[in-house]
Amino acid sequence: MSTPTYALPEADTSALIDVFTGDQRAWLSGFLAGLAAAQADAAETANAATLHATVLYGTQTGNSEDLADRLVALLRESGLGADVAALDDADPDRLTGATHLLVVTSTYGEGEMPDNAELFWEALSSDTAPRLEHLEFSVLALGDSGYEDFCRAGQILDTRLEQLGASRLAPRVDCDVDFEEPATAWLTDVVARLRAQSAHLDPDDAAAVPVPSAPAAPSKPRSRWNKKNPFPSRLVENRLLSAAGSAKEIRHFEFDLGDSGIEYAAGDALNVVPRNDPALVDAVLTALGAAPDADADGAPLSNRLTTEWEITTPSKDLLKTLAERSPRSDLAAVLARGERETLDAWLWGRDVLDLLHECEGARLDPAELAELFRPLQPRAYSISSSPLTSPDRIHLTVAAVRYGRGSGREHRGVCSTFLADRATDQDPIGIHLQPNAAFRVPADPDRPVVMVGPGTGIAPFRAFLHERAASSAPGRNWLLFGDQHRATDFIYADELAEFTASGVLHRLDLAFSRDQAEKVYVQTRMLEASAELYGWLEDGGYFYVCGDASRMAKDVDRALREVIASQRGRGADDADEYVATLKREKRYVRDVY
Repeated sequence: MSTPTYALPEADTSALIDVFTGDQRAWLSGFLAGLAAAQADAAETANAATLHATVLYGTQTGNSEDLADRLVALLRESGLGADVAALDDADPDRLTGATHLLVVTSTYGEGEMPDNAELFWEALSSDTAPRLEHLEFSVLALGDSGYEDFCRAGQILDTRLEQLGASRLAPRVDCDVDFEEPATAWLTDVVARLRAQSAHLDPDDAAAVPVPSAPAAPSKPRSRWNKKNPFPSRLVENRLLSAAGSAKEIRHFEFDLGDSGIEYAAGDALNVVPRNDPALVDAVLTALGAAPDADADGAPLSNRLTTEWEITTPSKDLLKTLAERSPRSDLAAVLARGERETLDAWLWGRDVLDLLHECEGARLDPAELAELFRPLQPRAYSISSSPLTSPDRIHLTVAAVRYGRGSGREHRGVCSTFLADRATDQDPIGIHLQPNAAFRVPADPDRPVVMVGPGTGIAPFRAFLHERAASSAPGRNWLLFGDQHRATDFIYADELAEFTASGVLHRLDLAFSRDQAEKVYVQTRMLEASAELYGWLEDGGYFYVCGDASRMAKDVDRALREVIASQRGRGADDADEYVATLKREKRYVRDVY
């Protein structure tokens, strides 16, 4: 109910007051003061109620969701209204009732929307999307400048919102892999601008509006172990899973959690802080013509190259600088063509050392290298254990990357071979958790689960099976696994046999592509079992995929749509809508890389 207002003309007020006694005048003054205060409080409450921010996030690994939660906590701490949701949980039509929209999104794959933002983008980019002239917005985009379409998901969302008539509350900010500092600056900026609006200040005064440095009550507890402060764990198990003769080297690793207090869930990922190969560091120093103790921005160059800089994948700045200083090199010629696909093909398999040899005449001063090398990043791996059976250790299933052995120099994966070859249980290794709340076993233990995970993609599903077994979940479990050869690549075969014998694993479909003349993949097995697969989905089943994003995940997605179309008999559009419903219900979930 609104508070009534009373207004007395100034000329009449004094005349009326003159007829009252002293006590009456005192009472009347207090009444009017109280009424004015009530009106001011009502106006302030009404204003606060109208300034409400909608915060939406798109995420593949959880970073954007974490930032969105931090933003909401800051807004609420500042006395502003805010709600948060994944982009796919929001209907663009509902934005017609919003006044302020803040979007935090990563970019997945080659410039694609994250899985939990695809449906929102389809609706927003359609011809039927609503006009949004009443809306103010800002976008925080996360990405990796090592990819050509850096932050593209955030960029196209920003552009489309403008096309629909919305106006920017604050400029879009694009963040590279070291996103913490620019992301925090954006959070502070947008909160200050909204606080300035709520106080009816000029937008130019937003910088002067104080913003809480940290939420008093964050929406989710945050671990003290993070990228800047990893937990010094120890690698207590390093076991080869693939057999002799395999084209792959797949290993099982276990990290001791000690007294870290880290609490993980099946479906989460673990970030591991690697160190570059000392032999590669020495070779890069030689190619640079620099001494190990040469000063590199205040630290010995060898230290920077070992623990701080990425010396496998070259940065765009390094490519450009080398081409400029070695104009007759193949690199310069390829860059001059300006063809992305040509450059990608030429760079395939080449690391920084290869480029230094290619551009031998190009001289690089140690003092400038910090601007040319990208920071060495933690590597994220899907956890292959469940806390219900392994609360004190985190298991990983990792393929050690090695290639080019026959060309004179073996190239090695930064983290995978660090763990396989050089890490010991005596040396602390930095780790921190990367939660993935979207990739979990169903909350309802009765629900059926279909898991597609060839190769090391089996990792989270090994965790799921241990979780379902330990919790005595009655729901059925179906795993589709494959690789090249059964004899050498059937990892965790004994465990899967035990799960089958105990009744935990109800169906196991195997696809070893090179054991017969015609290649067979997990998507082949899906199509062969179309009727049963569709039946599991109709029974409320969840469909999970883990593994390679560029080929396998796309092939599995196509096969899933074929299965649905063939069983429903209503065409491709109906199958697409069925898949969209699975995504909206969080029953089609992927952990792809």
